[in-house]
Amino acid sequence: MPSDRLLSVLTCPHCPAGFEHIRGALRCANRHTFDIARHGYVSLLTGHRRAPSADSADMVRCRASFLGAGHYDPLARTLAELAGELAAPDATVLDAGAGTGHYLAAVLDALPRALGLGLDSSVPALRAAARAHARAAAAGWDVWQPWPVRTGCAGLVLNVFAPRNGPEFARVLTPDGALLVVTPTARHLRELHGPVGLLAVDPRKEERLRRALETHFRVESTEPLEYTMRLTAEDITGLAGMSPTARHLPAAQLRARAERLRTPVPVTASFAVSVHRPLRTGQ
Repeated sequence: MPSDRLLSVLTCPHCPAGFEHIRGALRCANRHTFDIARHGYVSLLTGHRRAPSADSADMVRCRASFLGAGHYDPLARTLAELAGELAAPDATVLDAGAGTGHYLAAVLDALPRALGLGLDSSVPALRAAARAHARAAAAGWDVWQPWPVRTGCAGLVLNVFAPRNGPEFARVLTPDGALLVVTPTARHLRELHGPVGLLAVDPRKEERLRRALETHFRVESTEPLEYTMRLTAEDITGLAGMSPTARHLPAAQLRARAERLRTPVPVTASFAVSVHRPLRTGQ
């Protein structure tokens, strides 16, 4: 864990106590102990709390390669710009479903004294997230469950292509904090749906987002972001491999379909970036 301030954000998943750092582990006052992995993250998942699904090592490898090539850099820049407007320079930033920590790192670069905590259930993703930024830490957790995080500790919560736990988003934010959500639109990657077999965006996704958050948040703004990427067969294979499509089609089949395309292929990246504020009593 990179700092005592971040350590104070976490709470024991077995009891409400905080942690102290003792000989390569986190231990609470009731002596519940969680080892810090040699890669730098701590997993707080135990027993029945284990997440039912998580990104595989291959999916994480594909994601790191695709993001490292810069294809989603406009999205990372948009998040960084919004974070600079929404959060104090020394805020605590929580990333729910952080993956490799790519977007959390971009946001921390925009907030010079902020500290970040990424929550994810994938061990390969946590290994990457733990070293994504000098001011970030990573903890293994299923974000659908109540979080092992103190109430009102975060100035900003990120939720980028990840599960939306509205009650926990609201609980961990300060009263003047903000939730920053990214969802793909129906136009996202549309050129690859037929030729490659990428799964299309659920047409009810926006409705589900609204239902997940409306009890606890008001929408402050929604900003569209759309641009064209030019992707090689290797890019397309990686993009498919990091997406839910990889759970339905074998890697060899995805690769063969990508290699049949005349590349580079113009592909639409299309997102909705929305800012949400916690509802106050009476709103």
